[in-house]
Amino acid sequence: MSPHATGAGPRSVRSSAPVPTAARQRVALFVLVAAQFVVMLDTAVVNVALPSLQEDLGLTQTGVAWVVNAYFLCFGGFLLLSGRAADLFGSRRMFMLGSALFTVTTLMAGFAPNETILVLARALQGVGAAVLSPAALSIVLLRFQGTGRAKAMGAWGAASAAGGAIGVSAGGLVTAALGWQWVFFLTVPITLLAFLIAPLLFAAPVGMRTHRSFDAWGAATVTGGALAIIYGTLSVAELGWLSIETIGGGVVGVALLGAFIAIERRAADPIVPLQVFRERTVAAGVTVGLLGGAARVSTFYLSALYLQQVLALSPGTAGFAMVPTSVAGFLVSLMLLPHIIRSLGSGPTLVLGLVLLACGHFWLARTPADTGYWVDVLPGLLLAAAGVALSFTPSTMVIASGIPSTLTGLASGLANASSQIGGAFGIAAFSAIAAITTQAAGLAIGFRYAFIAAGVISVVAAIVAFVYLRPGAGATSRGRATSS
Repeated sequence: MSPHATGAGPRSVRSSAPVPTAARQRVALFVLVAAQFVVMLDTAVVNVALPSLQEDLGLTQTGVAWVVNAYFLCFGGFLLLSGRAADLFGSRRMFMLGSALFTVTTLMAGFAPNETILVLARALQGVGAAVLSPAALSIVLLRFQGTGRAKAMGAWGAASAAGGAIGVSAGGLVTAALGWQWVFFLTVPITLLAFLIAPLLFAAPVGMRTHRSFDAWGAATVTGGALAIIYGTLSVAELGWLSIETIGGGVVGVALLGAFIAIERRAADPIVPLQVFRERTVAAGVTVGLLGGAARVSTFYLSALYLQQVLALSPGTAGFAMVPTSVAGFLVSLMLLPHIIRSLGSGPTLVLGLVLLACGHFWLARTPADTGYWVDVLPGLLLAAAGVALSFTPSTMVIASGIPSTLTGLASGLANASSQIGGAFGIAAFSAIAAITTQAAGLAIGFRYAFIAAGVISVVAAIVAFVYLRPGAGATSRGRATSS
């Protein structure tokens, strides 16, 4: 499949810098994965700090929900557009823009004097994350090839898994020690450093596209559609499935995405070339990304609430209770994941990760009457952490393997968007299940059914991956995806 066939347009881009040294590659990878770590950290870091935020700023219940939801909404809603923008305008430029925006809005959140400013800051922070993450992943996919890509993606996966898990731990510990403001301030040096050092590490491309048209209507409809669907999904937990917000968000979202598909079929240079979905690995990979994202993101969300609401742990203690999860996810991603991918391939590794994730959720669903952390909770958290680590990165690699290397921004956007949109659906659906069953049978039983539902979704995702993404079905990387 040529770049022209996918709507990328003719392009001649080459690096203006010499081949990077090993030391320069290591520094570059550290900066890229550190940026991804911060992005994932901020999906979870405020969860444990919410009671303190509510008390200090006088947040309404709606405000509490939207401190979390605003970030998810804008992060998931702008990922596809931002990923394509990295292809059109350059990954380095978008990486620097995302770093700057994330830094400024994080400071804005930390200094927020009231609910309105805090929610606005979190929304803009989500936009910054949506710009930063696909650009960083695009640079990784372009800069690291062959066996180096497996190691680089292992580090990327470690940062992603550790970011989500450490976010829960750090949120409780930092809030207890320094106050809720510091759950925001602690990430500022990382994104500020990324912005300052990017021009020194990442060369600007030389040679421009022969044309650079921008599919404005496609951008508006895909972003609006994603925002509407995520908004409708996030409204479920507070307003219910039959609320105007939930149904309206879904209807508007589906209508806009339908219009987006019609626009992309006629666009000369589309935001998302629809031809890429004819590739089996892309279509199946996005499906697994949605299902797996629902189970992965809900792991840390449900666990944080379970520790505090069922086991009655304080925020600080709940943070300590999540530390083993953070360590396990990091070590599996960094030390085991590259070897497993090289031995099994990305598709089978993805299946293994989803099976472990399901086992973790089913273990947590046991919830005996005398629930204890060491026997009834920790083993499930460790299984889930390993599952998250072994499924997140291979999901990205599977999607990237079916998309030309000239569209690495699109590949990273699709991978991230499917995971985040799936995560929003997962949190909404599993929270609703917990709320409904809690009313009938109590809090512990409510969480039991939420964990069971997350485990079932993990199993369904594993089956889809096994059927469509095994090596014979094209899950292994292809030359066109790894060529530079």
